[in-house]
Amino acid sequence: MLSCFVGQVALQGRTVERLVAELARGSHGVVTRTQLLAAGVSGDEIRERREKGALIAEYPGVYRVGHTAPSLEARYLAAVLACGEGAVLSGRAAGHLWGLLKGAPPPPEVTAPTERRVKGVKTRRARRAKRKVTRWHGVPVISVVETLVDLAAVLDEGELARACHEAGVRHHTTPRQVEAGLARNPNCRGAGKLRAVMRGDVKVALSKLERAFMALLRKHRLPLPETNRPVGTRRVDCRWPELNLTVELDSYRYHSSRHAWEQDRRREREAHARGDEIRRYTYADVTEEPKLMLSELRALLQV
Repeated sequence: MLSCFVGQVALQGRTVERLVAELARGSHGVVTRTQLLAAGVSGDEIRERREKGALIAEYPGVYRVGHTAPSLEARYLAAVLACGEGAVLSGRAAGHLWGLLKGAPPPPEVTAPTERRVKGVKTRRARRAKRKVTRWHGVPVISVVETLVDLAAVLDEGELARACHEAGVRHHTTPRQVEAGLARNPNCRGAGKLRAVMRGDVKVALSKLERAFMALLRKHRLPLPETNRPVGTRRVDCRWPELNLTVELDSYRYHSSRHAWEQDRRREREAHARGDEIRRYTYADVTEEPKLMLSELRALLQV
């Protein structure tokens, strides 16, 4: 009888372990007490696994399943779950998750429909109806456009311009979409700054390739273009409007996919439709063998 009882306990243990693992799978190893209880894991079983280190408390009622080195996504997801239903990642943390901000990951910042205070998490209250919510890498997060609106309040012009550039390159965010986002948030701080960035009124080098290209033009005393200004429905890397000349700078990182190839062809058709001459230069053209490019530009710029 005793051996039978022990076997049942062991089987039950394996079943619970499997259940917890299934809950954690697909959520970066993060589960909540509410999820565990709803799945049939008892309070005693939760407490036992916490004592053994199989469940590691991240926030009250939010656990990591058996790993002490969580991913960034796990950290951010745990913070969102700790703030309750309808909560979403926002602010700088959302900017980092979307790939709009570089550097060390900022602390979690969460927007929730009700007032929340969670140690280690910057929280704020906002009606969800005003926010476009999606998931990125499994984490509930405000949209890219709403993230830019958030960032406009806390970044300087140069940082915001680079974030907008990354949003366009990585997520194909357009000036029209950003303007619609601002219309949904008419009282947001930094709206004028964000509009100036999207118009291309902020002079800042947005990529290593662009900085190298502009440095080369200055070195050889060639006329400088307008950069990253909207033309039609798209932003153009470099344009000399008085000469109807457009230059697109193509790094392999952002132009190697089929989608990017299709977009590049569309940009070319749009440039020809507005009467522009268009040239495309690569990283090698700019940094390794610039002589041919410079010769071509001198002729096009009539200098």
